[in-house]
Amino acid sequence: MNAVFQSPTSTRVMNLAYWSTHNARRLADHVAFVWGEKSWTWAEFDARVSAFAAALAERGVGAGSTVLVHSKNSNEMFESMFATFRLGATWVPTNFRLMPDEVVYIADKSKSQIFLCQSDFPEYAAAVCAARPDTQVIWLTGSEPHDDGPRASDLIAARLGCTVPNAAVDRDTPCWFLFTSGTTGKPKAAVLTHGQMAFVVNNHLADLMPGTDCSDGSLVVAPLSHGAGVHQLIMASRGAKTVLLPSEKFSAEQAFKLIERHRLTNMFTVPTILKMLVEHPSVDLHDHSSLRYVVYAGAPMYEVDKNLALEKLGPVLVQYYGLGEVTGNISVLPPQNHKQGAAGRAGTCGYERTGIQVSVQDDEGNELPCGETGEICAIGPAVFVGYYDDPAANAKAFRNGWFRTGDLGYMDRDGYLYLTGRHSDMYISGGSNIYPRELEEKILTHGDVTEVAVLGLPDSQWGEVGVAVCVLRPGAILTETQLLEWMSTRIARYKIPKRVYFWDELPKSGYGKVPKRLVKDELARRGVSVEIEILKEKVDAPH
Repeated sequence: MNAVFQSPTSTRVMNLAYWSTHNARRLADHVAFVWGEKSWTWAEFDARVSAFAAALAERGVGAGSTVLVHSKNSNEMFESMFATFRLGATWVPTNFRLMPDEVVYIADKSKSQIFLCQSDFPEYAAAVCAARPDTQVIWLTGSEPHDDGPRASDLIAARLGCTVPNAAVDRDTPCWFLFTSGTTGKPKAAVLTHGQMAFVVNNHLADLMPGTDCSDGSLVVAPLSHGAGVHQLIMASRGAKTVLLPSEKFSAEQAFKLIERHRLTNMFTVPTILKMLVEHPSVDLHDHSSLRYVVYAGAPMYEVDKNLALEKLGPVLVQYYGLGEVTGNISVLPPQNHKQGAAGRAGTCGYERTGIQVSVQDDEGNELPCGETGEICAIGPAVFVGYYDDPAANAKAFRNGWFRTGDLGYMDRDGYLYLTGRHSDMYISGGSNIYPRELEEKILTHGDVTEVAVLGLPDSQWGEVGVAVCVLRPGAILTETQLLEWMSTRIARYKIPKRVYFWDELPKSGYGKVPKRLVKDELARRGVSVEIEILKEKVDAPH
């Protein structure tokens, strides 16, 4: 006899803003947030969140509303997250380095009528209001004063003492539109929900930073609009302290001073920023022994950079792999697996996160055996519910219930995952698949190369051929011929790039990544021909 189950009696879940409520009650005098010489306790923070929420509610914000935010990191930006959650509305933060027309697109896509704009960006408010005349602008405090319209600081000050309850929300109630970086086409809004994010936070605590509590403190070195915002939400869930850099300009020396001063225990970053931190002289001048977890994501870390970070910081590195659509929850490589040499499983991004299942699939959706490269797909409670108002993108992103990451990789027999690159990064030269990540790892073992990007460009004879763009260490002298000859004894002939260019730096996104599209755009700007000359005298042609 088959059992009959009823639909759930209730799908209601905790509103994420309740963490602020809880901390204000239990940890009222504990420091919640530090920015420069200013700090706020949890009681003060929660009071400001309620005052902010009251001001937004008076302007019509509630369940189903979206609140667009364009700001550098600040206490008001972080408060706006909780104020929006508290009202059951959806937070829509942008990367402050976007162009005005890109923010207008996000405003249109998210249908936001409230725009929290930092006073440093009046041209963004003008562009959004020109395109959407009904938009209500509230100015967040920035380095440049702005008196045209209501300021969040005034609205909050006038409403301190208001108590705004946390709105009732369901598991699938949207709380955050996380816009993708738009590497292919326009950015898409990944819908993150209260139920999903509650799982994400618990998963991060279990897999990335076990033992975290209110005695911990975290340094923010990345924009709160994306991964760093998720990380600081995790800190808030445990009543831990958040510390911002004094300005948006990154300073390794300032970072280490803050770690030492506040005895901070963790931070979230990306490999390029972590590389800058451990290569800076200040790493040897300040006490960073309080650090227990240095979490990095966004890209795998090259082995040479990882080894230096381990040497300078000790066994504190934690890598996680995952897209915004899965809120980082695909795999984890904890401190005990960050080892130098063969024991460290060079190149892996770890094993499956708790509650997440990973499948490496071929183009038809069949799971591939261990060791074979295919598309990385995932299922689990951390996977988003879909893209907002984009059925075509949703149809492409899911297959048989699996979220398709678009990343290529393979899994070994022990369950460790290895990335070989984005599907869009792979190129085919002379009929052979070439994975740039593999070549980049190898080139970086050359002592004079500190950064590299390999990509394929169209070629009439071979379809595509490889190009390597390298950044040399200060004082190093290396020619294209010398590097190609060095590669010839370490890389299969058909994989060796056909041209090498040396630049002072690689172009980076607002999140510190090196998107191949930016490198390709810069190559075009510098006049590199689409038809790359085949240097047969240096390297045999692909076959």
